[in-house]
Order: sequence, then C-alpha cells, then structure tokens
Amino acid sequence: NHRKFIPVQIGNLDIVNPLFLAPMAGITDHPFRILCREMGAGVVFTEFVSANGIIRENMKTLELMKFTENERPIGIQLFGETPDIVGNSAKMVYDMLKPDIIDINYGCPVPKVTKKGAGSAALKDLCLMDDITQAVVEAVSEIPVTVKMRAGWDQDSLVSTEAGVRMEKIGVAAITLHPRTTKQQFSGMSNWKLIKELKDAVKIPVIGNGDVKTSEDYNKMKAETGCDGVMIGRAALGKPWIFNSLQKKSSEKFIIDPDIAQIINISRRHFVMLTEYYNKNLSVNLAKKHFNYYFKGFDGASFWRKQFMQIENTDEIFSLLEKMEKALASNLY
Repeated sequence: NHRKFIPVQIGNLDIVNPLFLAPMAGITDHPFRILCREMGAGVVFTEFVSANGIIRENMKTLELMKFTENERPIGIQLFGETPDIVGNSAKMVYDMLKPDIIDINYGCPVPKVTKKGAGSAALKDLCLMDDITQAVVEAVSEIPVTVKMRAGWDQDSLVSTEAGVRMEKIGVAAITLHPRTTKQQFSGMSNWKLIKELKDAVKIPVIGNGDVKTSEDYNKMKAETGCDGVMIGRAALGKPWIFNSLQKKSSEKFIIDPDIAQIINISRRHFVMLTEYYNKNLSVNLAKKHFNYYFKGFDGASFWRKQFMQIENTDEIFSLLEKMEKALASNLY
C-alpha cells in the first residue's frame, strides 16, 4: 500500500517530492548532491557550515557552500552559538549565493560543536535557540528558514515538541526532527512517537529523520507519524539511488535496485565527478571513503574494498574498477 507524499509548501517553495538529503559533514559535497538529485532526492543540503567561518570569510568554509543551478532546490545549513553572528552569516550567505533554504543546525551531537553551545547543545537552552532563530529569520526574509533538531540533550529533557512550537511562532517554515538525544549520538533507536507529537503540535511541515533504510521503513514512518517529508542521511551512503527506491520509482530511467555492474558504473561516475571538482589526491581519498560504502554485500566485496584502500592515484582507481568489472562478469575473484 504505497502512499505517495503530497507536495509540501516550505515558505515560498513548492517541494513536489519531499524526500530530503540530510547535510552530512565530509559527505554531502557537490558530486554526491548531484548524484542524489538525479536519483530521486527532492531537496539536498550542503555539509553544515560554521557561521563564524562565514563571517571570517574563511575560504574552506566558503568552498563548502558553492553549488550549481542543477542542484536546486538546495539548502545551506549553518551552525553557531551567537545569535548576531549566525544572523549575519545567514545574510551573507543569502547575498552571495541565493540558496533556496537556510537551515539552522540544532542537531549535531559532536562534542567539538556542542561544547561551544552550538548544534544540539542549543536544546539545553531554548531561549538561546529562540534568539539564534529569530536573528536568522529577521536576516533573511526572502527565503524560508528551517531548522533540524534532535529530541533533546538526554532522555530526561525531551524538548522537541516545546522547541518546535517556539520555532513556529518565530517564523520557521519547516522542522526536521531526528528523534534521538544528543547523548545517544547515532546509537539506539530513534523515537518516532516524538515526530508524531511534534506534527500534532505545529501547523508547519515536519520532516521525519532517523532509521529509514527501506521502503517499508519509509511507509511506516509516514503512517505512524503523519510527517510531511522524510530526510535520509546515513542510509544514502553508497546508495544514492535510495531516493528512487523509497518511492518505488521503477522504469528504465530510474535505478532502484542496481546490480553490481550498475553500482560499479555509478561509483565510476561519482569518481569522475570527484576528479573534476577536487585535486587528484583529495579525489582519490574521497573515492576510497565512498567506495567503502558502495562495495558491500556481494561475494568478494571485502577483497575489492581492501584493493581500493591501497590505491594511490586516479589511474589506478580506473583500472581497478575495470578489473573488478571483468572479474565479476566472469565470477572470478
């Protein structure tokens, strides 16, 4: 019983296909976003970007935000702990790049971010969360501001519903909820009941996030929570086609369950895009990271993953992909 999502209105944006690629540090760069857009993602997000880095015009930070027209609709996600800095950085981002959405990160559980009071640490201080959000909403009136948050700091302080109601009052256009606590990091199960609770408490769109890996999970999350969209994070690693497969879009055009030959082709294309976007060394290192996810779950997968880990230059990657293709075609390892 596959129920299609109805298009979702986020501010002035009409999201026809409310399947979102989550911002992931070191993963959701330009090549990966393009692949996910082509394979069914309705909206993609950049890696999260430091508001302080934007204000200082740090080149590395500015590089993380660059995108191309064919990635739209795209959101840029900011994190920071000082309202005026996050507000000013949002204005700078809008003036420079005109993204479709500015998203505020209240979800990152990494200590490096939270010990300064940014990311999910804001959930410990809802007044600070209000102030940061207010500053951003006032700074960019032209496009929707959204937030991505966790359930709370720990099990004793589940604040997502209260925080969501406050965010809506301030003028946030949509909320993504990853219903784990900061303390849980990425372990344990996420508590989908909190998504339903938030959905019942606010009128703006609520996007569910956490533990959706299959179309069964996807349909279950929609049915149990009534969420308006679903955001996919780690389940897209090595599987950019997951967006198609969740919607069961099967036709010649849509890859939903690729065989290993198709996966080799997708990973080759991904690598070509990496080489066009980065310098040689970096593209090889990033390819290794992605290939670790692509090449799983078939006979001999670990043998090939080990081979890729030893590679030092781009030519070797192309020849190993070719070798792998031939070997798998004749089932020799």
